[in-house]
Amino acid sequence: MREFDLIDLIHRRTALARDDVRLGIGDDAALLDVPAGQRLVACTDTLVAGVHFPAATAPRDIGWKSLAVNLSDLAAMGAQPAWAMLALTLPQADARFVEHFLDGFAELARQFQVALVGGDTTRGSLSITVSALGLVPENLAITRAGARAGDAVFVTGTLGDAAAALHALREPQAHAPSWLTALRERLDRPQPRIAAGLALRGIATACIDLSDGLLADLGHVCARSGVGAEIDADALPVSLVLREAFPADRRRDFASAGGDDYELCFTARETETTRVAEVFSTLGCAATRIGRIVPGSGVRVHDADGRPLDLPRHGWQHFP
Repeated sequence: MREFDLIDLIHRRTALARDDVRLGIGDDAALLDVPAGQRLVACTDTLVAGVHFPAATAPRDIGWKSLAVNLSDLAAMGAQPAWAMLALTLPQADARFVEHFLDGFAELARQFQVALVGGDTTRGSLSITVSALGLVPENLAITRAGARAGDAVFVTGTLGDAAAALHALREPQAHAPSWLTALRERLDRPQPRIAAGLALRGIATACIDLSDGLLADLGHVCARSGVGAEIDADALPVSLVLREAFPADRRRDFASAGGDDYELCFTARETETTRVAEVFSTLGCAATRIGRIVPGSGVRVHDADGRPLDLPRHGWQHFP
């Protein structure tokens, strides 16, 4: 495919009409309307083959994940997704790969009414960069900087499945195929918690999406908020599949530091604990209390009996 044929294919496969898109794909830049009283929320993530997804990952799943990880960032800010931009770097203009990639991307985009309004195509090693833009009412954005001592710490969903999938892919003969299939669904198709992020406006004091692992990402909240955190390792929510597939120490490692969960970790005042439970009872997504914010700095982990734990790792770093 020639470059402009590729751009035309992307345009056709991802077309989605929004009244706030004055000018989209086809010009030097997009023109977008931001409603009065709203703030624009912007984020960018890059996915690189062999780093963010296994080389044999289906193109449709790569397309889904490339958008999902960005929508997860918007969810953590309490933003409603609106638009996206795609920079697609390909070793060659493989029409079949691109079509399946766009199928996954567009499937998720339609779910949240996200319009693709621009981007770039270039030749090189396979990598995908997506910028997502969303909207949040003034003064309702949730940041990492609002946690205070005494707040409760929560996570949505379950943790560790994606990290366990990567481990299982390295040693597939040691795991039942049904387990691997279920775990890999969480790795390849993370579910951005948009509804949870919207519901947490005015409730959460701080929030972050879990991409590098709970301990590392909660550590960012602590650093920005000038506080510490104490986490009960035995309270970390894990799926039934993970519980059946791995012993307790491996589950704990995956859930606390494995990364690629794309769940939300948030803090809320102790007095809001009942309200959090009520809100999440209507969302089809659990929120589990896993600890509390304390004076000091850093994240400390203990077991159910209060004994401190020294875990082998704290999360993913691209440049250790």
